[in-house]
Amino acid sequence: MSGHSKWATIKHKKGALDAKRGKIFTRLIKEITIAAKTGGGDPDGNPRLRSAILAAKAENMPQDNIKRAIQRGTGELEGVNYEEISFEGYGPGGVALIVDTLTDNRNRTVSEVRFAFSKNGGNLGETGSVRFMFSKKGVIAIEKAEATEDQLMNIVLEHGGEDLNDHEESWEIVTDPASYEAVLAAVKAAKITTVMSEVTMVASTYTKLEGTAANQMIRLLDTLEDLDDVQNVYSNFDMDAEQMEAAG
Repeated sequence: MSGHSKWATIKHKKGALDAKRGKIFTRLIKEITIAAKTGGGDPDGNPRLRSAILAAKAENMPQDNIKRAIQRGTGELEGVNYEEISFEGYGPGGVALIVDTLTDNRNRTVSEVRFAFSKNGGNLGETGSVRFMFSKKGVIAIEKAEATEDQLMNIVLEHGGEDLNDHEESWEIVTDPASYEAVLAAVKAAKITTVMSEVTMVASTYTKLEGTAANQMIRLLDTLEDLDDVQNVYSNFDMDAEQMEAAG
């Protein structure tokens, strides 16, 4: 979730769910494998693979696991043949959703995602129905105690960042995907600790949810995140932190 909404709360909830289910490594291994398959096993020439390896290292994944995932992608080791399928649709209150999956069984995945939407007040849309509302961006979040606005603005300006947003208790740096690694490296070189850093899909507008619709949206998100084939869920909903906690 991106920074023009309550992304910190949403990311925290999503992270807690991932950790509870032990799915982080599984998702990262699948992403490394498909990245190596589509773009080759050399991270220097494969930005997607490079990003996947960085994410894996951030989660303290052992180097052997990363190496084997790359080798399965390049065919050096036998592995499962994954297919990428992206779904678009609408959640409660007309919220836009993009669901990225990696699957070895298309029929199963389509059925599970469709059921998740219909069971929780949503419906699948056609390809392109909501994707125009999102842009791929690098997002780096930093607690305000870690750095000053001037420090971060200098990094943004010197290393190709796009924006620096103020979110009450945290700063959020936004970059285009091509500049993300350089900006993140500069933040780390300055010994500034990040709360969250990733390349994600950022919505251009957000829909505020309350009450029943907010509760339904959290259930839909949880149901989708629970599916083994789901890699990422992007949405443009916004809700108060209190509502998020109550729904959780």
